[in-house]
Amino acid sequence: MSIQQNMVMDSFFEHLKKASASVLFLDYDGTLAPFCIERDKAYPYPGVCALLEKILFSSRTHLVLISGRRPLDLISLLNLPTHPEIWGSHGWERCLPDGTCQIGKIDELCLKGLVEADAWIEEKGWISYIEQKPACMALHVRGMDKNKAVQILQEAKEKWLVLAKETGLQLLAFDGGLELRAPGRNKGTAVETVLSEVGPQTQVAYLGDDLTDEDAFKVIKKNGLAILVRSDFRNTSADIWLKPPEELLEFLARWADAVQA
Repeated sequence: MSIQQNMVMDSFFEHLKKASASVLFLDYDGTLAPFCIERDKAYPYPGVCALLEKILFSSRTHLVLISGRRPLDLISLLNLPTHPEIWGSHGWERCLPDGTCQIGKIDELCLKGLVEADAWIEEKGWISYIEQKPACMALHVRGMDKNKAVQILQEAKEKWLVLAKETGLQLLAFDGGLELRAPGRNKGTAVETVLSEVGPQTQVAYLGDDLTDEDAFKVIKKNGLAILVRSDFRNTSADIWLKPPEELLEFLARWADAVQA
C-alpha cells in the first residue's frame, strides 16, 4: 500500500476502535478465497475463518457476506460456528443469522428469458458449465482451454444479448465467465438495504475483487471504506487496494483487534 493508503487505513481503524457499532461487508470468491476450478472446493485462505470467528463474536460488528453464490454454498465452505448474514445471487437472496431467508420476486418476462436461456444451454450441451441461481444464471469457463473458452463465451454472448433485449435481462461479464441476470438488484442494493437498518454513526467497510463489486463500492464510499482485494490491480472506484492473502489477513486481524479493544 502507498503511504496515503496507509494513512487512510490508520485513520479508519482509529475511528473503528471508538465506534459502538460497525458493519463489515465481504465478498467471497477472489476476496476471502482464491478462485478454484472446482467451485465446491474454493475454501478460504488459511487463517481467514479464525479471524472471522473473532469478529463474529464481537458485539460491535455485524458481519455480512455478499456474493454471487447461493447462501448455502458459503455456509458449507466457511463452516463457521455461527452464521453471519449472507446475501446471495447478487442481492436476490438474503439469509439472516437466525436462518430466516428471503428471495426477491422476479419479473415474469425475465423469468421467461432465463427459462429460454436454460433450454438453449442444455441444447448446446453446456449444462455442466452453468450455475443456476434465483434471478440469474452464470456461465463459468475458468480452467477451460483458452480457445474453447473464447468460443463458448462468444456464442453465449451473441445468444444472450438477443434474449436480454427481448426480456429485459442484463448480460454481465465477471472474472471467468458471463452472467444473465434479472435487473433491479445487485451487491450495491444489498449494501443499501443493510445500511438503511443501522445508525448513521456506524463504521462500515466493503471488501471485494470483481467488477460486480463496483456497485457496492459506489454505495459504501458515501458511508465508509471501499477496498479492492486482488493480486493484480485493476481500474476501480475503491479507496484501498489489498493483495491477498497477507494484506487481507492483516486487515481482518486489525478489525478483530479494534472491535475487541
